[in-house]
Amino acid sequence: MPDVPVCFRLCSGALLCIGLMGPVAAQTPGGTTAGAANHRGPVVVSGVVPDEATRQGILAQVREVYGRDRVVDKLGVAATSAPPNWAEHVKKLVTTDLKSVQRGHLKISGNTVELVGETDSVATKEKIAANMTASLNPTYTINNRLVAGEAPQARIDNILVGKIVEFESGSAVLTPLGRQVLDELIPVLQTLDGEKIQVTGHTDASGARPLNVALSRERALAVKNYLVANRLPAANILTAGVGPDQPLADNETSEGRAKNRRIEFRVMP
Repeated sequence: MPDVPVCFRLCSGALLCIGLMGPVAAQTPGGTTAGAANHRGPVVVSGVVPDEATRQGILAQVREVYGRDRVVDKLGVAATSAPPNWAEHVKKLVTTDLKSVQRGHLKISGNTVELVGETDSVATKEKIAANMTASLNPTYTINNRLVAGEAPQARIDNILVGKIVEFESGSAVLTPLGRQVLDELIPVLQTLDGEKIQVTGHTDASGARPLNVALSRERALAVKNYLVANRLPAANILTAGVGPDQPLADNETSEGRAKNRRIEFRVMP
């Protein structure tokens, strides 16, 4: 996944902003910002809250969602107003649902909640909105500006529909068509900052299995080398070859064998 900066900002009156993936917001007069280098990096929590109990409660909730080791505490205490039970309502909104939102932010300004960003599907968008509404009392107004987008795996799969990464017969040398397919895929892979991709080679069942397994591994490695040559991080690309062991179709027909000879790309969980 891409970078997921998280920022907390409180100004005159209680105001909490959590940025979800994207550049760290600039500091404004009376406000503060914080960010994370990436979705597995540090989450910096800063700003001011009305009292120490509120501070500790918010920090505990953020640590529960993102992991204690990732949270950097820069959250302060100052005289500022907040609605009744504001801290408890904030904690109800800082849930693991936020990990499904990218390129946006959660802003809680008094009794007004704004959620902006992208989700992987309409179902995820509706689930997040429903959970937020159920967690708050009627005095809160929710402005849901989420939009449904494609998950990284779906974006990869859509590029590959009806296409194959082609090699010269019996070898691990990419054909011009094979390179063309990879060239179409590279821009999508470049958006997956920090995510690991599993490249798996498959063959049909023609010939000896040990040779097919070796060939499938060599082809997966050839794909990796091509991606790395096009400035994708080598450490983020894993390779495997399973030969004929995971067929998609019947190896008794030429059409089936053609479907079984393939390269698969999977975003690792």
